[in-house]
Amino acid sequence: MEHEKIVVGLDIGTTKICAIVGRKNEFGKLEVLGMGKAESEGVVKGIVFNIDKTVFAIEKAIREAGDQAGIDIGVVNVGIAGQHIRSFVQHGGITRSAKEEEITIADVERLTQDMYRMVVPPGSQIIHVMPQDYMVDYEDGIKEPVGMSGVRLEADFHIITAQTNAINNINKCIRRGGLEIADLILEPLASSLAVLSDEEKEAGVCLIDIGGGTTDIAIFYDNIIRHSAVIPFGGNIVTNDIKQGLMVLPQQAEQLKTRFGKAIAEEASPNEIVSIPGIRNRAAKEISVKNLSNIIQARMEEVIEMAHSEIIGSGFENRLAGGIVITGGGSQLSNLKQLVEYMTGMDTRIGYPNEHLGKSKIESVKSPMYATAIGLVLSGFRSLDEREDRYKEAREVVKTAKGKRPAVASRNFFTEILNKTKGLLIDDLDEKNEY
Repeated sequence: MEHEKIVVGLDIGTTKICAIVGRKNEFGKLEVLGMGKAESEGVVKGIVFNIDKTVFAIEKAIREAGDQAGIDIGVVNVGIAGQHIRSFVQHGGITRSAKEEEITIADVERLTQDMYRMVVPPGSQIIHVMPQDYMVDYEDGIKEPVGMSGVRLEADFHIITAQTNAINNINKCIRRGGLEIADLILEPLASSLAVLSDEEKEAGVCLIDIGGGTTDIAIFYDNIIRHSAVIPFGGNIVTNDIKQGLMVLPQQAEQLKTRFGKAIAEEASPNEIVSIPGIRNRAAKEISVKNLSNIIQARMEEVIEMAHSEIIGSGFENRLAGGIVITGGGSQLSNLKQLVEYMTGMDTRIGYPNEHLGKSKIESVKSPMYATAIGLVLSGFRSLDEREDRYKEAREVVKTAKGKRPAVASRNFFTEILNKTKGLLIDDLDEKNEY
């Protein structure tokens, strides 16, 4: 196992902190070696508010995952979310000095790096710069400019920013836990790697990741991310509504939601009653499942309506042939798929993170609630592959350069021979003229 590539994903969520250790098997599928999780008490709506509690939960999750996998974890890929996340499209361009030479990967990377230096609102920081469409010498609609000839290289970029304080708090928690961050990744992007297929991204699809504190939106079209957003409502607000509406404890509200709740109240039987223990020797309380489902449906309709508004605002509503994919812990709510289809008029499915999973001794990782953590591991492997590709390309350039040197030497050698032969021929001609 020492020479194998192993990646760890750390999902710092509102309800749970989850660490997953994975490696690629011989078929290129992800094999989960270990998983650890802890209750998240220091995170509210995706933002770290209590450093000590968050560090304690991170250490617990990492320790469990490391013990299960039989490794010491030192580096992790971390997800970031929260209502402070902002996204927008920005146009950028560079002018190349080498007019005759082809556009190289270095040119594309220089253009991308230039976007990281753009001015953003105070207190914000760019975390992702993702190219959408390129333009070479004012010819647009180009997906891959490398190899083309041109002077002016431009592109539209999807820029995602996060609050600097939120990033600093995550960094502080990771460092205090004795870890290092390999990559900081927006959580809906990570989830998309786990639950969306390439065909869906090509056809057009909207991912709705319903977490505990937030609901994350990511819209893809032509295999490119076109829009992203964060809605400051998640599964916890539904639990809070149940707690207040039915006057029960938070733990009881969560159990009622997950075990008996339905997103469509009409699906609940009006005669179905659930009895829960009373508080401090009080009589048991009887809860109508119909009333419970009415509370759930009211709040979920609000969340879906806000998500649908994001889809309409993106301008891609009529181009999403792949429809909607809902994932995250909140997606497991009974009848939610039907409610989303009814309210949006779009085909909908539940996103399970088994698209890239191989056989694993931990079957629970196939639940939608672990989509982000699985996606963080996949994102780590993608980064490793990209680095390897760049290394190989650099080596090929060096090999090519080395291969050209003997050719230059050969030309010099033959030039010298020709010069010498030319001298001999002239001497011979002079001798012939003497006779």
